[in-house]
Amino acid sequence: MAFLQLVMDLGSLDPDRVEAALVEYGALSVTLSDAGDEPVLEPAPGETPLWPDTRLTALFDGDADLRSLPDRLRAELSVTSLPSCHVETLEDRAWEREWLRDFGPMQFGERLWIVPEGLSGPGDEAVVVRLDPGLAFGTGTHPTTALCLEWLAGQTLGGRSVYDFGCGSGILAIAALLLGADTALCVDIDLQAVTATRQNARKNGVGDRLTATSDTGPPAGTFDVVVANILAGTLIGNADQICRAALAGGRIALSGILANQVGDVTKAFRDRIDFDPPAMRDDWALLSGTRK
Repeated sequence: MAFLQLVMDLGSLDPDRVEAALVEYGALSVTLSDAGDEPVLEPAPGETPLWPDTRLTALFDGDADLRSLPDRLRAELSVTSLPSCHVETLEDRAWEREWLRDFGPMQFGERLWIVPEGLSGPGDEAVVVRLDPGLAFGTGTHPTTALCLEWLAGQTLGGRSVYDFGCGSGILAIAALLLGADTALCVDIDLQAVTATRQNARKNGVGDRLTATSDTGPPAGTFDVVVANILAGTLIGNADQICRAALAGGRIALSGILANQVGDVTKAFRDRIDFDPPAMRDDWALLSGTRK
């Protein structure tokens, strides 16, 4: 089944009113995105920030008649003219699989590889994570995930326990288990992430050593290794729980931190972590160290 996609740069139009009008007309979905180059990386809790140049994309059934839509929008919005827009036909496809087009095998450290399902991997000496993130975040392509994978690849993980706070696809905990860790507890508020983590763990043969849950309360025990790849504000807000989850002398890695947020995150944790020098990739940082 094909779809019709309408794309419009909103200019000064009210996004909420435009969205309501399109839904009333029969839009199946309405998405707002950045039409310029000013991404909103970390909004405050409860905020729904928009960009100075906001682009709206609306999806309709392929047989929808959109000829009267401009007149309807002008009437609903009480305007005499609309920003330029265009309509295109989209052929149906497995949209959740589109990421595979740009996702190939990736190496982290000397022997850790992330390989999409269905693609051939490296030689027998490699530690290979077979990954299908589904709709959860975490493929290794983002700098924050890559920094964490490189950090894990450089740790001594044999027989260790791992706590993955904000696990996404489970990629970090699964990599740690395949690198020699004994057990892993994965936590994420997103139920899709919990599902993806469990599925990926089973596919990599570590399902019996990994527990995934949406219960973000303090864990029952402590862990040798703690990783938290989320965002700076969430790291700071959960600093006490993250540190309490680590054994004294345990290793901690914090990521999802913009370069200009390193000072704030370091300040929140410095009483409880002896920090190593930060690791940087693009505009992102990873802070790691030893639990005091």
